[in-house]
Amino acid sequence: MSQYQDDIKAVSVLKAQQGSAWNAINPESAARMRAQNKFKTGLDIAKYTARIMRADMAAYDLDPSKYTQSLGCWHGFIGQQKMISIKKHFNSTDRRYLYLSGWMVAALRSEFGPLPDQSMHEKTAVSALIRELYTFLRQADARELGGLFRQLDAAASAADKAAIQHKIDHHVTHVVPIIADIDAGFGNAEATYLLAKQFIEAGACCIQIENQVSDEKQCGHQDGKVTVPHEDFLAKIRAIRYAFLELGVDDGIIVARTDSLGAGLTKQIAVTNAPGDLGDQYNAFLDCDEVSADALGNGDVILKRDGKLLRPKRLPSNLFQFRPGSGEARCVLDCITSLQNGADLLWIETEKPHIGQIGGMVREIRKVMPNAKLVYNNSPSFNWTLNFRQQVYDAWKAEGKDVSAYERAQLMSAEYDATDLAQQADEKIRTFQADAAREAGIFHHLITLPTYHTAALSTDNLAKEYFGDQGMLGYVAGVQRKEIRQGIACVKHQNMSGSDLGDDHKDYFSGDAALKAAGKDNTMNQF
Repeated sequence: MSQYQDDIKAVSVLKAQQGSAWNAINPESAARMRAQNKFKTGLDIAKYTARIMRADMAAYDLDPSKYTQSLGCWHGFIGQQKMISIKKHFNSTDRRYLYLSGWMVAALRSEFGPLPDQSMHEKTAVSALIRELYTFLRQADARELGGLFRQLDAAASAADKAAIQHKIDHHVTHVVPIIADIDAGFGNAEATYLLAKQFIEAGACCIQIENQVSDEKQCGHQDGKVTVPHEDFLAKIRAIRYAFLELGVDDGIIVARTDSLGAGLTKQIAVTNAPGDLGDQYNAFLDCDEVSADALGNGDVILKRDGKLLRPKRLPSNLFQFRPGSGEARCVLDCITSLQNGADLLWIETEKPHIGQIGGMVREIRKVMPNAKLVYNNSPSFNWTLNFRQQVYDAWKAEGKDVSAYERAQLMSAEYDATDLAQQADEKIRTFQADAAREAGIFHHLITLPTYHTAALSTDNLAKEYFGDQGMLGYVAGVQRKEIRQGIACVKHQNMSGSDLGDDHKDYFSGDAALKAAGKDNTMNQF
C-alpha cells in the first residue's frame, strides 16, 4: 500500500468520525494535498537533506568519482529551475545540490542596494533566502505531482492508471541539500549560533563558515583579508554544532573555510600558554624582527620565542603581518585544526584553479586527517580560459616543446581558439572537476555566481536584439522559440507560477462553483 493510498484511507476514517459536517470533504483531494506537501517544516528538510549529504560523503570516500556539484542561487525561482532542469535532463537529483552564496545575497538581496562581499548586508536576508529556495522547491514538487494527478484522473485504462500511480508513489522530490554561506559568522560566537539556528530552521543541513575577522570580512578573491586565531574560529564552529544539536539535526554538516592562502594579515596575536600550542603555532607565522630590549619603541608589541625578543610587523591599521609565502602552511594547519575540532568538510579559497596546488595541500592535511574532503569554489573570479592555457603552455615548455607560436600573456585572445594548446586547455577545463575529485580530495564542486553572470549575458543579448533592428523577433527567436523546442517548463509561465495548482484547490474547495483559469480561452493552451 502506498503512502498516497494510506492517506486516502486515513482521511476517510476522519471524515466518517466527523459526520455530515465533512460531507463535502474528498479524502482523495486531501491525500493529494498531503503528497504535494511532503516537508512540513524547515527542520524536516534539514534532517532529510543531512542524511543525503552524509550518504554522499560516505560514497565519495569509497569512490572519488562520486563527487557532488552545485550552482549558486540568489532567488528561489533560480534554484527551482535548476532542479527542474536537472530532473528533466538526468531523471535524478543524485549528488546535485544548491549553493547559497553570501556574495550574491550582498550584491542582489540587500535593502541597501548592491553591496560588496563584506558582510554589510542584512544577515537575516541569508536565512530568508534559504526559506525562499525551499518554498520554490516544494512548489516544484506540488506542480509536478498536480500534473500527475490530472493524468491519473484522465487515464482511460486500469493499466494507465497503475503506471501513473507508480510515478506518484515513487516521485523524486526537487528538495536537495543547500550549502549555505554564513560568511564569518556576522559577529561573535553567540551571534553565529543565533544565525545558524535561523539557517537550520529554514532548512539548511550544511553551513559554511570562514576564518576571517567578521567586521573586516572581504570576498575570498579580493585583497585585504584578515584572519583570526584558531581558537576564535573554533568557538564559532562549536556554536554551529550546538545549533544543529539543539534543533535535533544531529548529522548536520559544517564546512570550515580557510582564507589563509590569500590573507596576509591578522587582527590579533593569539593567546599562547606553552611552546608549540595552537596559539604559538599561529604566532609563529607572524613576520617579525628580532630586537633587543633597549631598541624597543613606544607602544611596541613584543613576543618572546626561544629566548629571543621578536617584534611583529604592525601596520598603521593596527593589523599584524604574516610572513610572505606562509599561506599554504597556514591553510594546512587551519584545515587540520578545524577537522580535529568538529568540522566535517574543508574549503580552501585559492587564487587559481590548479589541481597541483590544491592536491599538494590536501596531501599534507591527509597525513594527519586521512578522510579530509574539500568543498571547492570553481569561481567566476578565475579567468579559466587564460589560467588553463597558461598551465598547458608552462607544461609544454617544461617538456621542451616548441611554444614559440604562442605569446603567454596573450593566450586569452580568440586567435588561439582553434590551436592545439587551446583545445588541450579546454579538455582540462572539461575534466577539471573529475580530475580534482580524484587527485585533490574535492568532494563537492560549486560555482558561486553562475546565474549572476548568465542573467547579465542573456539580458545583454535580448536588449541588443529587441531594442535593435530585430524588434520582437529578438525575443521570439532568442527566447520563446528556444523555450518551446527545448521543453523549458517556464514557457507555460502561468502554470509555473501556480495557476493550475490554484485551479485544483478551487475545485476541492468550491466544486462545480469553482471559477478556474485553465479553460479553453487560456492562451497557455497554445503551448
